[in-house]
Amino acid sequence: MEVSAIYRNFRMSAQKAREVVRQVRGMNAMEALATLHFVPRKAAVVVAKTLKSAIANAENNHGLKPELLVISEAHALTARSIKRFTPKARGSAGPVIKRSCHIKIVLTDKSDK
Repeated sequence: MEVSAIYRNFRMSAQKAREVVRQVRGMNAMEALATLHFVPRKAAVVVAKTLKSAIANAENNHGLKPELLVISEAHALTARSIKRFTPKARGSAGPVIKRSCHIKIVLTDKSDK
């Protein structure tokens, strides 16, 4: 059984969020939560929040035990960028691209394998 959760429009570039997501891919769900607690990155808080949501979806919607869940997929996908301009020298303007991402976590239970 596959269960997923998506955190949309997180205001951080996908490249920075992928560093945290790669650390937990393939881990046991409860072990990944413990690991994320000690990761000193801003994205770790949001990835942990998304993982807790996926675990809650598995428990409440499908009656699965959290101890048996494994992270089968974890992605940080690019989302819409906000484009702004900042003043530069001699009256010109320079672009500022404020990037955001979607964090997707898919859990499976070990009984499928």
